[in-house]
Amino acid sequence: MVFWIASVVGLGIAYLLGSTPTGYLAGKLLKGIDIREHGSKSTGATNVLRTLGKWPALVVFLVDVLKGVGAIVFARWFYPWLYTLPSVTTALDPQTWAPWAVCLAGSAVLSGHSRSAWLNFTGGKSAATGLGVLLAMSWPVGLGAFAVFGVAVAIFRIVSLGSILAALTAIALICGLAQPAPYRLLVIAGSLYVIVRHRANIQRLLAGTEPRLGRNSPESKAESQI
Repeated sequence: MVFWIASVVGLGIAYLLGSTPTGYLAGKLLKGIDIREHGSKSTGATNVLRTLGKWPALVVFLVDVLKGVGAIVFARWFYPWLYTLPSVTTALDPQTWAPWAVCLAGSAVLSGHSRSAWLNFTGGKSAATGLGVLLAMSWPVGLGAFAVFGVAVAIFRIVSLGSILAALTAIALICGLAQPAPYRLLVIAGSLYVIVRHRANIQRLLAGTEPRLGRNSPESKAESQI
């Protein structure tokens, strides 16, 4: 019983780490605004870029990436540590359970970022936090996905397209490399989740109206005319 309670607490910590509303706090601290009422309404780094500028966006991006890294690093330390406690008894093999613990922690931090308890369960699209999860869990997959993101943004100047292509790249890489089944499950599910979170962007991409870097979104243009 102690093991399962501690496991739930560990997942709660990963969720709370992810739910830290970095973009929202940046808007409040720098301009006294609720960033969810501006631009794309997201709390992610791209909307911070359009609303607050490049340096706040860079800080938000890095912190969101570190949230994903932190959740995986925490899970890899916390769950093996549980097995060392004399009060913890479980029939689960730690070598078998550890990858699943990482998988669950990654899911929790992604959910926390996109459905923050501090923001009435709204948030960002989990791309940056997902990158952090990838880098900490399997750095070749993370670097490959980030490289595709960088190339796509450099060519097309569309962040959402880069994020979607990076998510698809992560799926291809995790399936092509020797990785535990729970890691593959997390990357596939997490990448599809990130893509679904971009469904409005996909509609604008198909319509040819998705804003490029350096250009305001339609929402931002409307706000500037008020």
